[in-house]
Amino acid sequence: MLIKFTLFTIMLALGLGLQGGALNQLRHRPWMVVRALVGSCGLVPLAGLVLLMLPITTALAPVVRIGIALMVLCPSAPMTLRKAGKQGGSRELAALLQVAAALVAILSVPLLAGVFRQVFGVEGWRVEAVDVAGQVGMSQVLPLVLGLLLRRRWPAFADRIMGPLDRFANVLLVLLVVVVLVKTGPLLVPFVAANLWALVAMVVMVLITLAIGYGLAGEGREQRITVSLVTSMRNPGLALLLAQTHAAGLPGVKLTILAYLLVTVLASIPVLRRLRTVTA
Repeated sequence: MLIKFTLFTIMLALGLGLQGGALNQLRHRPWMVVRALVGSCGLVPLAGLVLLMLPITTALAPVVRIGIALMVLCPSAPMTLRKAGKQGGSRELAALLQVAAALVAILSVPLLAGVFRQVFGVEGWRVEAVDVAGQVGMSQVLPLVLGLLLRRRWPAFADRIMGPLDRFANVLLVLLVVVVLVKTGPLLVPFVAANLWALVAMVVMVLITLAIGYGLAGEGREQRITVSLVTSMRNPGLALLLAQTHAAGLPGVKLTILAYLLVTVLASIPVLRRLRTVTA
């Protein structure tokens, strides 16, 4: 219940905060937006699929492979917008790409989840396309559309509640991570110790996602930072929701999702710092 409520609140806040500056990004740079969406929703999952099919990763525990797969499948990370502003990227462009990725995820997540299921054939992972589409629609698209409608119909009201709601959404996300850590914390250290090669695979995957974003962004430091963030930052909330729904009997999946989130944050820091020093 907490996962669903957290995702709903995050996407509602995002819809409220999508103003004219973000929409101008689509009019001025439509093909760059398309490239970024192809990268985040298509190339990143496919790169993850290839990585998980390599001999060095096929030896990983099934729950680890499922957790990594779920993370690469889920675009539109809730914290991308704030992280873009802190790392020298464009908040407006990040907002647009996050919204667009959430919409594209209705099709990309079910489609690619089916591909992953067919390739892996892992027992215990029963992700059905219709179920995933419903979860993405209810937890992301519905609150997003509601926020956009409130922004369009009552802009003054949207401005008044946008800040508090955004802060509340971030608190919920932190609370969600804390709750999961409390429940799985005693298992986290031995899990990491037993899956060191999985951490290496996660680092490689994060670097690949950053490279995909950088290569598709085009010219401009701000644009490259933003798109790199969008492609690399996956959605742990949606991944945890899918794990809770379709892999409830496999606690190692949630541990893998949390480990991937931490690896993403740590591995991306030096790369993003380097990008900030590179001139356009």
